[in-house]
Amino acid sequence: MTNQPYEGYDPYSQQGWPAQQEYDDPQAAQQQYTQQWQGQTWDTQVQAPAAGAAETAYPPQQTYDAEAQGYGAGQQGAAAPGQGPGAYGSPAPSPGPYGSPAGAPGPGAYGPAPTASAPAAPGADTSGYGPATVAGNARVTDAQRARLEGRSPIIEPGIQPAALTALLGLLLSGAAAVGSYALLVPLVVLQAVTAAGWFRLNGMWPARQGIALAFLGALVADAAVLTAGRENAPAAILGTLGVWVLLSLVMQLRSHADPDERMYGLMATVASAALAIVATGHLAADPDAVTVGAAAVAVAVLARALPLPTAASVVVSLLAAAGAGIAVGGMTGLGAKGALLGAGAAVCALIGHRVASYDYPSRFVHFTAGVALPLAASAPAVYVLGRAIG
Repeated sequence: MTNQPYEGYDPYSQQGWPAQQEYDDPQAAQQQYTQQWQGQTWDTQVQAPAAGAAETAYPPQQTYDAEAQGYGAGQQGAAAPGQGPGAYGSPAPSPGPYGSPAGAPGPGAYGPAPTASAPAAPGADTSGYGPATVAGNARVTDAQRARLEGRSPIIEPGIQPAALTALLGLLLSGAAAVGSYALLVPLVVLQAVTAAGWFRLNGMWPARQGIALAFLGALVADAAVLTAGRENAPAAILGTLGVWVLLSLVMQLRSHADPDERMYGLMATVASAALAIVATGHLAADPDAVTVGAAAVAVAVLARALPLPTAASVVVSLLAAAGAGIAVGGMTGLGAKGALLGAGAAVCALIGHRVASYDYPSRFVHFTAGVALPLAASAPAVYVLGRAIG
């Protein structure tokens, strides 16, 4: 009996011959010869995510696209028979669960890839600051920038501090006509503002001990003058000043600062105490002289604040002070001699005004030293000229 194949029987489809599968399905031929592992390995333990694989998979690498150039079988969208991976006996790597070949860890399997940084060049500045320039420095002060540009680093207090100085001067002038104890109230305010303003003018802030020491010296001088009387006022003022210089020296010797800083603090403390104590000269001077001199200083400072050139402003200020001295002197009995007293007090007041304008001072300096220094500096002139012409 001859063995004839049954009708519709296809031996190739039943037995799955490799040759037939290679020509029918190249991918099936690759899987046929791919080595399959039965044990538990790293590849078989990792399972592809059931959902969201497109979101978690790494993007495919951009390689040379042969299909875009139209070369050979790439135009058909599939590899030619016998030319795909595994056609010559080499097993084609099967894709892993994250888009990388099986058996090899995918990108980022052991953490993010380190970014390579170029080594710094020899001599390069790694401090974070930009390169040095000649166009200027952002940390340069206004005074330094003004000097570099050829401008004056001086800013005058202005009209508002001048108005406060005039108000305090008028208070001194009116209180002196009332009596010594009435004069003591605006004088104490003047001495307190003088002590605080001088330390801030020198860039020392906060300096509570120095300000307190200078102000205490002024109070002691006031008490000494009231106790000793106007006849012994110079001895009381100079004696208080000498004692306070020694106290300032002792305070700085007990400081733990550097020697240079100690010396700077000593000079600032002594100068502040001296100015505050010298302002006691208004209490020691003749009441009529204080009335004329304080009024002249008030007018002089207001005239100095006018928007005029410096030389013209100084001349106008002195003339206004002399006129105020004549006017107020006529009411106090000094008469025309009040012009000399007013002009002398104005000269000292303008010196104090100029000191308070030094080197781009702050607004606090203008409202402390700029207000107090003109009146404090005029106290010796008021005392000396008042005794001379009285």
